[in-house]
Amino acid sequence: MAPSQNGRRVLFQELTEFVHNAPKVTVEFFGMPRQRAGRAQLIVRARKIAELLALVKQACPGLADLTHEDGKLARHYLLSINGNGFVGDGQQTLEPGMHVLLLSADAGG
Repeated sequence: MAPSQNGRRVLFQELTEFVHNAPKVTVEFFGMPRQRAGRAQLIVRARKIAELLALVKQACPGLADLTHEDGKLARHYLLSINGNGFVGDGQQTLEPGMHVLLLSADAGG
């Protein structure tokens, strides 16, 4: 049974509120990710790292290889929150004002 027009409107409003209430987070691109993204940063609203990664892929087609099919970060990328160590857990919670740094996992240095 298809939802009524009113039911769709309510669902849309709830979804809109959910998205607008998500924390605003800045993604900063460095090295090859910056070249592939075509920008230095992107501001998104996301509650978890996995959501953030999906939004980055959507906004930056040059980063289509950012995650595996299961949504996990590809091994040739690294993520850091506010420059404090590296993050691998897609379920890591994000808070307003955080800066997520996306870097290449290049060997050497």
